[in-house]
Amino acid sequence: MIKIVGLGPGAKEALTLGTLEVLKSEDKVFLRTCKHPNVEDLKKLGVQFETYDEKYDAYDTFDDVYSGIAEDIMLQHNKFKNIVYAVPGHPLVAEKSVGNLIKLCKEALVEYKIYPAVSFIDVIMERLLIDPVEGLKVIDAFDIKNQILDKRIGTVITQVYNKFIASEVKLSLLEYYNDETEIYFIRAAGVKELESIRKIPIYELDRQEDIDHLTSIYIPKALDSAADFNDLLSIMNTLRSEDGCPWDKEQTHESLKRYLIEECYEVLEAIDEKDDSMLIEELGDVLLQVVFHAQLGKEEGYFNINDVIKGICKKMIDRHPHIFSNVKADTALEVLANWDEIKRDEKGYKTYTEELKHIPKNLPALMRAEKVQAKAKKVGFDWDKVEDALNKVLEEFEEVKNVYKGENRARILEEMGDLIFSSVNVCRFLDINPENALNYSIDKFIKRFQYIEDAATSHDKNLMDMNLEEMDELWNEAKKSLSKKKEF
Repeated sequence: MIKIVGLGPGAKEALTLGTLEVLKSEDKVFLRTCKHPNVEDLKKLGVQFETYDEKYDAYDTFDDVYSGIAEDIMLQHNKFKNIVYAVPGHPLVAEKSVGNLIKLCKEALVEYKIYPAVSFIDVIMERLLIDPVEGLKVIDAFDIKNQILDKRIGTVITQVYNKFIASEVKLSLLEYYNDETEIYFIRAAGVKELESIRKIPIYELDRQEDIDHLTSIYIPKALDSAADFNDLLSIMNTLRSEDGCPWDKEQTHESLKRYLIEECYEVLEAIDEKDDSMLIEELGDVLLQVVFHAQLGKEEGYFNINDVIKGICKKMIDRHPHIFSNVKADTALEVLANWDEIKRDEKGYKTYTEELKHIPKNLPALMRAEKVQAKAKKVGFDWDKVEDALNKVLEEFEEVKNVYKGENRARILEEMGDLIFSSVNVCRFLDINPENALNYSIDKFIKRFQYIEDAATSHDKNLMDMNLEEMDELWNEAKKSLSKKKEF
């Protein structure tokens, strides 16, 4: 039998009678650490014990320390049969060595018994008058990067051992809370001679001089802290409610289509401008559109934001078997090949033509053309070299020349489309984004046109009064002038 007991938070009054009886009645007592205020009281009571403090120097990580302790406890049990393992606080609260030990006991069918104790959480609740019914989350400082913070409930962070860990905790908190948010610095809770509980702003956390192994912090509920995803969901719900915004209440999936497209293009503009503030704003606008559609789905009873998130999480895991499974993909090309194959299976495509047909028709035509051509290339339907693609452009150009004077508008439309489609093919061969290329030319045209207008204005001329020859002369000037300035 392994008896697992807790020594409480540090005050001898917090030791339970059951724990004291076990400690005094058993011959083999092992303490995780002697760095606990009650250890001196145990010595006075005549309790003989051994500690595992040397393990902290023998291993590089705390996980290894706690695993090593649990393994040795099992060895001691095999040797002595009946032993006691004592830990600070409550055995099941922020005590990884006990978790490891219980797992080993279950695997080896070794009997064990947990003796409850007062935990540091109990003392913190009592000192700060916290009712856990209102919500309380307990986080190990070493695991904070894997945790989701929530300003809607109080949060206790334990095992803030030193200034380095305190700094790591502070940085994690500042990603979510305001730097002026007040928190409670708690040291040696429940130990009268050592206890210190005080309010500090988050940014001062790692500046405290008395940080040690008895340190925890408490972040109260802070609804006025930085906005999070749930705030956005709540705002959207309010806007669509009975007393919400008249315009928002009228919207449908169909009516919102144009706004989603517009916001995406504004994101692209922010990226091109290399404007981070603008990018933050425009990404927020795109996120709003996602939340808006999810709210509509929720109201209609078909889906909600959780379904959207669940779907994309599953897709990312399924489409990245080289990360989340045992598929090998060392290059970006291999990743894309896997991606396409998985997508074909997911969508149930039986033919390559089905893939082409499922490229969205709402895409900009240049982008859709490029995607169609790239799909066809994967089965070998492509020119061998760029010169072949260029010759195709010339061929299509001649066909436009042959029909443009005619009255068959459908034929002119067809041949112009073929010419543009062939030009996109050349872009693809040269690894040039056709949308970017065309936008570059548009911007260049606008810049040169501005030069013409500015030049005309400087000579008190109006463009409407100038002939094409005069404007063309200024156009050529613009080409030379702007080229020298590297502005096109």
